[in-house]
Amino acid sequence: MRLPSMSQPFLLAPIAECPPGPPGAQVRLAVLGARGVGKSAMIVRFLTKRFIGDYEPNTGSLYSRLVRLDGDDIAVQIQDTPGCIQVQEDCVQVLDSLSRCAKWAEGFLLVYSITDYSSYQSIQPLYQHIRKVHPDARTPIIVVGNKADLLHARQVQAKEGLQLANELGSLFLEISTSEDSQGVCDVFQYLCKEVSKLQHAGSTDRRRSSIIPRPKSPNMQDLKRRFKQALSSKVK
Repeated sequence: MRLPSMSQPFLLAPIAECPPGPPGAQVRLAVLGARGVGKSAMIVRFLTKRFIGDYEPNTGSLYSRLVRLDGDDIAVQIQDTPGCIQVQEDCVQVLDSLSRCAKWAEGFLLVYSITDYSSYQSIQPLYQHIRKVHPDARTPIIVVGNKADLLHARQVQAKEGLQLANELGSLFLEISTSEDSQGVCDVFQYLCKEVSKLQHAGSTDRRRSSIIPRPKSPNMQDLKRRFKQALSSKVK
């Protein structure tokens, strides 16, 4: 039986929304890539364990829910995005949307399909755009080759994906959203962990910079020596 497409409200029901928390309490992720690479399917697979094969082109959806990570519940927000790198008439608006998304997110999945070489070619421009917004090399970015089950239609070899990720300094994984739910979960959970570590490091740095250095305690021996010198000069 085929499940309804994303245009129907059915898919939204199983994705439990979490209430907004205080600033800094959320992990904000963005999934970017060309049209048709499986971005929406990956997100829904992670959040609901379900796989839905067909989606209408989306204009960008934001999902939020609590995710169990290393024994703690973390509020995760995931921004789905349209095929934002394809050449089209409204590319100015799409690029503006991409820029806002890049500024908002703290961690990124750059997804291509192993069956579509042009989607693979879009990864580097997307990466460069993100780095303009986040020049800090610590911002976690993972390159994902999706649809790894469609080996008969492969256009991008695994070594090509690995080589590109190495050039960009990113982690690389090939997954099959349709067949490997655990692989999809591993990708998102790893990214959540990396963002959480970066948040923790940032808060630690802010705490350190806010501490006023304590004046050094006076050296008692030095004070005694100066006191004796003062007394001896008075006696003379």
